[in-house]
Order: sequence, then C-alpha cells, then structure tokens
Amino acid sequence: MKNPLVSIIIPFKNTENYLQECFDSILKQSYTNFEVIAVDDHSKDTSKDLVHSFVSKDNRIKVFQNPGVGIIEALQFGYATSSGTLITRMDSDDIMLPNRLEIHVKSLLKFGKGYLALGKVRYFAENDINDGYAKYEKWLNALIENGTNYSEIYKECVIPSPCWMVRKSDFELCDAFHPNTYPEDYDLAFRFYKHQLKCIPCADVLHLWRDYSTRTSRTSGHYADNYFLGLKLHYFLKLDYQKNKKLVIWGAGKKGKTIAKLLQEQQIEFYWVCDNPEKIGKHIYGVEMQYYKILKTEENSQIIIAVANDEEQKSMIIFLKSTDKMVNKDYFFFC
Repeated sequence: MKNPLVSIIIPFKNTENYLQECFDSILKQSYTNFEVIAVDDHSKDTSKDLVHSFVSKDNRIKVFQNPGVGIIEALQFGYATSSGTLITRMDSDDIMLPNRLEIHVKSLLKFGKGYLALGKVRYFAENDINDGYAKYEKWLNALIENGTNYSEIYKECVIPSPCWMVRKSDFELCDAFHPNTYPEDYDLAFRFYKHQLKCIPCADVLHLWRDYSTRTSRTSGHYADNYFLGLKLHYFLKLDYQKNKKLVIWGAGKKGKTIAKLLQEQQIEFYWVCDNPEKIGKHIYGVEMQYYKILKTEENSQIIIAVANDEEQKSMIIFLKSTDKMVNKDYFFFC
C-alpha cells in the first residue's frame, strides 16, 4: 500500500459562504491520491451548485444528495459510496492545512494497523475566539502532541473532528459511521477508545476550525450538554464501570444532578459526596449528600467527578492520590 486512496467524506448544508475556502484547501493538499465524497443534506442556499462547480473542475470530487436527513445519515451514505483504503472526514466550513493528508497517510503507513492518525487544530473566527474554545483547543492539542487522548476521554471529545484518519479495516472494526448516536464525533471517539486504536502523537497544526454563531454544534439540540453527559455515562457503564465497586458522584451542581438522574433512571445505586456544608446531610433525589472525606475509608469505590472548576479539580487530585486512588481506574473526570 505505497500510495493508498484516501476517501474524504464531507456532509454539507447551507455553507455557501465557506465552501470555496474548504474545497480550495483540499485541492491544495500535497498528497493527491484522494477522492472527495460530498453529501448535500438538503441545502436551501447555493451550496450544492457551488460543489458541482468543483466537480466540473476535478474528477476526484463527487457530490450526492443525502437520501436521509441529518449529518449522521449523510456520513453513512457518503461512506457507503467511498472506495478508499484510508478514511477521513471533513467539515464544509473548515480548512485543511496543505500537509494534513500527507502527514496522516505517512503516519498510518509507518505504524500499521490498529492506529489512528491525528493532528492539532486551531480555532479561527471573524471575531475573537471565546475563552472556552481557546481552553479546549489548548487542552486537546496537548493530548494530541503526546498521543494520550484517551486519558481524559470522559471530560470532553478527545478526537479532533474532523482531523483524523484511519484504515478502513480499523474503521469497520469500530462500526464506522453506522450508529445513529449524537453527538456523532464524540460517539466515534468512544468507539475508537473501546477498540483501543492507538493515537499517533502529532506536533503539527493540520486543521483550522471555523467558529461562527450559526455553526451546527452551536445551534442543534443534538449537541446540548445532556447529550454529552448521557453519552459519557453510557460508555463509562459499558467500558470502565466495575459492578463490584460502589459508585460515587462527587459534586452536586447541575452536571452532578444530571448524572444522578441518569443513574436513577437505570436503577443504579450510588453514593453522593461534596464539600459544601450547606448541602451535606440533605437529601437530593432521595440520596443523602455526604462529606467527601468519607472516601478516605472507602477503598472499594469508583468516583465520577462532576466538578468543572480547575482549582477544585487540582485539590481533588491531591486528596485522591493521598488515598492511593488512581485516575481512570478509581476516579473519572466528567467535566
């Protein structure tokens, strides 16, 4: 497999303002053996006409109409029509750096099967990027540089969508785009984790994420917090939860309460702890709030941490290490 064909799957909908830059960045790639499978998800603007204009200029580009509705069905259809032995995804409002495909292909050829090629990302916008996105970018890129993405998988999505590439055989092993689960990029990250595809470290920024107010991840209910928490808990219970251990939630804020409700819906018993003296001793959803230091004497437990404040998390880590508890074995950060 000296010069493998790369399939780039691009769902698009109403992104006429950004398609030119997106496709220009693809056509400027230093690696040229690729096909673009662009799937129109029922655009109401001129997006489809714009993509067709690229088709007329370059026979590596193909455009289709989504026979279903939504980004997942567009991805599924695009993947079903692809021919490449290497698979990647692209968002129609983003920009690839010129060497993205080349670096990914070289990485996969070097490391072989069972690996996932990644690249650092950078947000850009007409206005300033907000602090939350800047923080996420810095956090994610640190993981990518070291190839330690799965170490914090329950915090946020640790695989930069769409800056990844994988062998088709490994992608199939992970069930490709088949699950109808949102947020689809985070669900895919968990499936990469489930099948232990190793993340290849990368020190290069390869992809530019565009931020704007009408971006799908900002406007669609499929990307609301409750979807993310539900997905995290689903995979935790499936992949890392040990039923012989007592389950503990640490934190009684909004996220802690959401997790508690989700556990009760599944009839899973849990203890609940915090450090807020006003809440200790009270019952929330029928569960008594206890002081977190009871964890000193509780050896047989797994703890879901639902406290987002960085300084508080640092204190928690110090405390938990003093009790010989290990991250991603005995305690898991869910935010």
